[in-house]
Amino acid sequence: MQVPTGRLAVWWVLASEIVIFGGLLGSYIMMRLRHDAWAEQAANTNTWIGAFNTLVLLSSSLSAVLAHQAAEHGDGPKAARLLRYTILGGATFLVVKGFEWTHEISEGLTITSNLFWSFYYTAAGLHAAHVIAGMVIMFIVSRSAARNEHLHRVENIGIYWHFVDVVWIFLFPLLYIAK
Repeated sequence: MQVPTGRLAVWWVLASEIVIFGGLLGSYIMMRLRHDAWAEQAANTNTWIGAFNTLVLLSSSLSAVLAHQAAEHGDGPKAARLLRYTILGGATFLVVKGFEWTHEISEGLTITSNLFWSFYYTAAGLHAAHVIAGMVIMFIVSRSAARNEHLHRVENIGIYWHFVDVVWIFLFPLLYIAK
């Protein structure tokens, strides 16, 4: 079985991303287990905002799946429209995250406050950077898909977007629920 080059490249990128996020999350868990005061700081995160953003990202993954399905059926314009819905989900996630961080920072909870907030902003910020990267690439893919060109790329960006969602599925309980 031969794997298309683009799909193979996406999986190689994701393998390296797993190492990055795995190291960060592993360090987070090790520090969390060693510092009792961690829970006191984690109590300042807003679980409802984190849950809402989880719903937003999972919904955006649904539109990415539907975009892939449309691309497989040769309907590039529909795939492009669905990818733009996915981009809208990413933008919503980032806007909510921006309001959340603005509130937290105004409360004096900054990256230099303590170890928990250093990990919080680093992990969530790295994730947000990946959301932005996915949105940019998805916009480029949607433009060519709208012209029924390079429809195989819809699947590739979908794979990446699902990875971004899976990372959030790990971050949400660690940053918002485990208090």
